[in-house]
Amino acid sequence: MSAHEVQRPAGSGPVSHVPPGPAPALDPLAAVRTGDDPPTDVYLTGTVFLDIIFTGLDSAPVRGTESWARGMGSSPGGVANMATALARLGLRTSLAAAFGDDMYGEYCWEALEQGEHVDLSMSRTIVGWHSPVTVSMAYEGERTMVSHGHEAPSGPARTAFDGRHAPGCPPPSRACVASLEPGGGREGWLGCAAGRGSRIFADVGWDDTGRWDPADLAELEHCEAFLPNAEEAMRYTRMDCPRAAARKLADLVPLAVVTLGSEGAYAVDGGTGETAEVPAIAVEAMDPTGAGDVFVAGFVTGALAGWPLADRLAFAGLTAALSVQEFGGSLSAPGWVEIAAWWQRVTAAEAYGRTPDGTGAACVRDAAALRRRYAFLDALLPTAARSWPLARALPTLGFRRPA
Repeated sequence: MSAHEVQRPAGSGPVSHVPPGPAPALDPLAAVRTGDDPPTDVYLTGTVFLDIIFTGLDSAPVRGTESWARGMGSSPGGVANMATALARLGLRTSLAAAFGDDMYGEYCWEALEQGEHVDLSMSRTIVGWHSPVTVSMAYEGERTMVSHGHEAPSGPARTAFDGRHAPGCPPPSRACVASLEPGGGREGWLGCAAGRGSRIFADVGWDDTGRWDPADLAELEHCEAFLPNAEEAMRYTRMDCPRAAARKLADLVPLAVVTLGSEGAYAVDGGTGETAEVPAIAVEAMDPTGAGDVFVAGFVTGALAGWPLADRLAFAGLTAALSVQEFGGSLSAPGWVEIAAWWQRVTAAEAYGRTPDGTGAACVRDAAALRRRYAFLDALLPTAARSWPLARALPTLGFRRPA
């Protein structure tokens, strides 16, 4: 360990403004767990940002003017969006990341460890390194982000693994989630993790170079599933149709899943030839920040639980739809209580011929279709749910619990 790195014992942080998060309402993997399972369900690594989110903007900021936002929040972002979404769905999640030793880094560490029960034993605090920060502005159903940060003195790949594990290989886990690096970067540890039995799920970031070189997807050979969005899939495959792009990607990876935005998602199983397509749930989006991460978390949950492909797609789309109705990436990730509350609303609309807010027949027809598509939730969800939406954390810095 570098002299500039600090490994915090679990739970060693001081008590501050991050309230303990609720334990997951259920364990989606209860039916498949055995005594030989690794302690970690999902391992991931990457960069944690402090996200500052502004919502309620009527339009994009205009140069030379001051814009006022009607809503604002702060939360851990970057890879923390995915870690939070996985943990809220009841998966035992381990994150290896660098944290600054500033107030932002302390807030993000405590929010993840104490508030979300994410295992940070593989993470490190870097002395003298300030936390990366992203400001996200949501308007017109989209968001614009401005970020600032410097690479940590010892990147996550070097600080994540210690002498207890094989060099360059993470601890044993059921699955790993990786973000492939455009421009020729390599994760390096994926082959080792896959060789030890971890199921690898991957997405990819936007290629700022504009090359969209298919060679950048070489590490898909270690992956079980690849989950790009439609634009990314079409650019890498040189196809002008996202469904055709998914079919071409299925030649590179056992399962290709392409998200289609407001149209839903489409998947192709390269081994069996099975395809599945599930429409998106119509919602009024407040902030799409982190929706892609939440989608992946929902899909991974269904895959590890052994659900059929169409149910995995549907569940991933549901979790993403619930997330965009609240602001923030990690703040808006739904847990089982929020999912159960949504399901109660759908069931009530179908049963009583109206929605709880009194809207009419079209909504009831939509509810009947949702009731058929999501019938698999009946066997999963807790019987009691609180009213939705729920505040999962204090969405700002500085507030402290009363003495």
